Amino acid sequence: MRYELPDAPSLTALADGEYLDRLRVLKKELDQEPATPDFEHELCRGAVKHPDWNVRRICVETLSGRFGDCPAAREAICAATHDDVDWVAFTAINAVGALRMPEAAEHLIRISGWPSNFSRPAHARKPVGCGAALTKRALWEIFGSRDADELRRLEDEHFARLREEVAASRREPDLGDAVLVPGGLSIGGARVSEVGPFQMDDADNPPRVVELPPFHIDRVTVTNERYARFLADAEAAARDGDAARWAHPDQGDGKDHTPAHWRDPRFNHPSYPVVGVDWYDAYAFARWAGGRLPSEDEWEKAARGTDGRRYPWGDAWDSTRAHGVATAYPGQDPRDLAELEALLVRTSLTWPPEPVLAADSLPRGASPYGALNMAGNVWELTRTNFFSRQDMAPFFKGRSGSEFMNRPEAFHVLKGGTWTSPPVCMTTYYRGKDLLTDRHNEVGFRCVYAAAPAA
Repeated sequence: MRYELPDAPSLTALADGEYLDRLRVLKKELDQEPATPDFEHELCRGAVKHPDWNVRRICVETLSGRFGDCPAAREAICAATHDDVDWVAFTAINAVGALRMPEAAEHLIRISGWPSNFSRPAHARKPVGCGAALTKRALWEIFGSRDADELRRLEDEHFARLREEVAASRREPDLGDAVLVPGGLSIGGARVSEVGPFQMDDADNPPRVVELPPFHIDRVTVTNERYARFLADAEAAARDGDAARWAHPDQGDGKDHTPAHWRDPRFNHPSYPVVGVDWYDAYAFARWAGGRLPSEDEWEKAARGTDGRRYPWGDAWDSTRAHGVATAYPGQDPRDLAELEALLVRTSLTWPPEPVLAADSLPRGASPYGALNMAGNVWELTRTNFFSRQDMAPFFKGRSGSEFMNRPEAFHVLKGGTWTSPPVCMTTYYRGKDLLTDRHNEVGFRCVYAAAPAA
């Protein structure tokens, strides 16, 4: 008969003394149970998922004592090193050290850092208690040394295969249609003293000096033709059982990267910028392309250069150099917010008939570095959080948009304006924002890629 751990309600119903007695009996039961695969499976489940932390702790002890050579047991013990209750984690940390489990090294290094660093004389750390000391000792036991130089050699040896796998999966970027943005200082933001007729708040990007290393950026926004190549590779990866190959860790399970407007003839021409993608789609594409999404500062510098210009081509508005609301809607040119909104509410599935232009259109509107359509056509996603101005760090997996749509962590910066925008939204410094799961026919993106510093 398969052994089953006591359930949480039966343990909760016990008085304190009875509870401690039941734990002692449980330990004896586990020590006497035959070491069958079913028993190991029950212990693995209990070590990670049982609601009572003392049961998890005892399961870890039993696994390490009776199944220490079994892969499933070792995997469960490694997982338990991250338990949110200290003594479960401490029990697992002690176990991986005693068993000298090399596969646990990557788990422990996340907790304490590299042993070759903390083993150096006078190395400064910020330990917070028992966990740091136990983890440090366990790593020394796993690597079998306390010498910093020897530990560095052993670390390199231990992670060599992982580094090879990462290197093999890394895609070299195709810079054939990217432009170089040199490193150095540039002007960011703008001084805005009044709210114009469109009542757009663009006072949240004050003047500042920005210093960035050099980088490459796509000359045009990612096109449908280019995105289709990513989709084909993503589908092939999914057939190979690697659906999350380029995905952000927070991406929901089973996500489909197909754009929302993939079948809409107004938006799906191969030369048009891809739209109807969310932040997770853009993130995955950028990884597939060997790059990343631009930060707000990177995007702004690529759009305006170093002289703080208002538009990519200069300081004076020129409707022939950008595609916004006045050119996307035939015969319309709204002069204030009321007229703009009256126009936008008339938008339908068929009107305007040709809302976007090809990604490589309007060359006279190029930025100082040659990037096209950085004013208008489609908004462009960035990796910058709208509120914190730091890189996006979403943590919403398994939750619906309605559960996090009011969370500051869920909003990224949009730049450049779109085909529904008046000129005020197409300045180089205007900051739009959007929920990271929204997919609009007004939003696309381009990627940036690392560049070597100038010699």
